[in-house]
Amino acid sequence: MRTSTSRLLAAAVTAALAATATAVTAGPASAAVRSTASPAAASDPFYSYDGGTPLASLAPGTVLKTRTLPYHVLGLPTPVTAIQLLYRTTDVQGRPAANVTTVVRSLTGDSGRAVSYQSFYDSLDPADSPSRAVAGDLSLGGVIPNAEALFLVPLLAQGYNVVIPDTEGQNADFAAGPEYGTNTLDSIRAATASPATGLDSGTRFGLMGYSGGAVATAWAAALAPSYAPEVNAELVGYTEGGLLVDPAHNLRYVDGSLVWSGITPMALIGVSRSFGIDLMPYLNDYGRSVYQQLEHASIVDVLGHYPGLTWKAMAKPQYADPNSVADFVTAVNRNNLGSAPTPTVPGHIAQGAGGILEGTFNNPPGIGTGDGVMVAGDVRALARQYCATGAGPVAYQQYDALSHFAVPVVWAPQALAWLNDRFAGRPAPSDCGRIPAGNSLTPEQPTPAR
Repeated sequence: MRTSTSRLLAAAVTAALAATATAVTAGPASAAVRSTASPAAASDPFYSYDGGTPLASLAPGTVLKTRTLPYHVLGLPTPVTAIQLLYRTTDVQGRPAANVTTVVRSLTGDSGRAVSYQSFYDSLDPADSPSRAVAGDLSLGGVIPNAEALFLVPLLAQGYNVVIPDTEGQNADFAAGPEYGTNTLDSIRAATASPATGLDSGTRFGLMGYSGGAVATAWAAALAPSYAPEVNAELVGYTEGGLLVDPAHNLRYVDGSLVWSGITPMALIGVSRSFGIDLMPYLNDYGRSVYQQLEHASIVDVLGHYPGLTWKAMAKPQYADPNSVADFVTAVNRNNLGSAPTPTVPGHIAQGAGGILEGTFNNPPGIGTGDGVMVAGDVRALARQYCATGAGPVAYQQYDALSHFAVPVVWAPQALAWLNDRFAGRPAPSDCGRIPAGNSLTPEQPTPAR
């Protein structure tokens, strides 16, 4: 029965994958699909904390609400049961917040091991979050977490419980790395505190994520020793691919690219929203127009839709250098993993370097190339930094011929095998001493406006 259940889920995912491919390759008119989002997506009372105790008085990870429902793929229920939790967490400004996570129980009933899977849903619209897709809501951006069920099937089939946090929080704070980390760690706290999940404080966890999910995975691993030491004690390791390390470098790398340049205004909006910064005074009329068009956009709304877009085209002349915007510099430095703590558990990092396949031809001095959106030299530098600062062993693999879209095909099975070995207690492999040199991850310095 359990095998047939996983097969049914896998079959449902096939349709989601086809829909994802269509959404990503569609033209700008595909934004109209957003109108298919369920009206309940914005008003579902489950997402609102209405308790009498102020959130600030509750410990991070406290469970606020619980519900059980079928796991949906493209709005269709499957035989798999999902448990969703509203829990207390902390946003990037240190304020208490409520967020949602989804727990899918192991098909073998083993409560001793779990994987926290961080989605790459990359959106400025809360309606695109994994929990809403699991609950059956439909949106254009939500096609991504629907298709990501493909990554969950092997985990469930091999006996893992899977926890899927809404890493961006309920405001969809896109690109706020530290908040991704606290949302992930408090999701684990909530999952192990809730009697409904069958998990407990002794459940061991692995962290797994690609792209935007890698951002959450990396920040969770980095913050765990200080923010959630009891969670860190149960971590067997983290596996991630296509990692954002220094956002200021990525901005220069994708500037003017054919496919990925639209990620720049998305990041500007996410930074403005999450850090409470008003960037409008620095944008020209065109920049403000793009900003307003994308305030609730998903990654599928921008990929390939703004070919050649540059920061300079959106900024007023005196702010043609992004470092002339002091608040922005502060925010990108807060998101620089090179300045974050070092994880204390083993890591597995994969990174592509074939970015020209996705129309990113830039090779900025001191930054270099990458997979089309993520900078390979930054990832190498971070891995070497982890090795040098006494972290757990780091396995690093760079795929010179693969782009950002291609790496998951090889990373996902390797990630599963790596996690299997960590849960089995086998020694973690290390590439420390063999990782080529990378970039400087020194924080950015503000420059005067011209």
